[in-house]
Amino acid sequence: MKAKPSLALRIAAIAGIAFLHFPLLIILLYAFTTEDRTYQFPPPGLTLKWFGVAFARQDMWAALGLSLRVALVATAVALVLGTMVAGAMYRFNFLGKDVVTLSLILPIALPGILTGIALLTTINRLGLEPSFWTIVIGHATFCMVTVYNNVVARFRRLTPSQIEASMDLGADGFQTFRYVILPGIATALLAGGMLAFALSFDEVIVTTFTAGQDKTLPIWFLSELFKPRERPVTNVVAIFVTAVTFVPILLAQRLTQSGEELHGGGKTT
Repeated sequence: MKAKPSLALRIAAIAGIAFLHFPLLIILLYAFTTEDRTYQFPPPGLTLKWFGVAFARQDMWAALGLSLRVALVATAVALVLGTMVAGAMYRFNFLGKDVVTLSLILPIALPGILTGIALLTTINRLGLEPSFWTIVIGHATFCMVTVYNNVVARFRRLTPSQIEASMDLGADGFQTFRYVILPGIATALLAGGMLAFALSFDEVIVTTFTAGQDKTLPIWFLSELFKPRERPVTNVVAIFVTAVTFVPILLAQRLTQSGEELHGGGKTT
């Protein structure tokens, strides 16, 4: 049976959660303030007018639409490439495998500014103009790592005898993947895809180097923060973004837990 946490551990956990989420509560509170310049506490009054102002901003909707399109395409690319690489790394042993593994996870381990500078240098060397597709390429570099980590971990939980039995019974590679492998890694794919989408949706640093004149929603946030009268508007949009990113992260966690329980990793005695 699982041991119950001590009172001190519970208090420490609650204090840590409160410390992490207190800034979000401040944003939530001042999205309803009547003042547009100051952060007076308590707020002089509460109003819903900033929600109407925020939702009437066409530049905000344009930035939101760009962020959603980039996140969807980058996630799709990451799902395909991440799954293929995870399958290859699981299936084959070769000289330098550890070096390849390190190279795969390096984009998400390095500071974002280094990745951004490297991508910008490459874009300039190739004579490309920063655009939608350069943003997608930049985001796919770290989104693929998220998908790869989830899928390769699930591959290691699969029973190799199932794949061998499928091949022995005459199934080709595609049939084995469709009927044996894919059902086993489906939840890992969904979890990795949702995490990749959330990471891409709120990425700032890499986007700054690859976007050019285009503005994703995080870049729009940065530009609006230098306009004091627009702070309540940015707070409203921040609440919306928090909700958008919270849902896929929560679903990814649930799917990961259900996958571990399904494959015997969720039981502790």
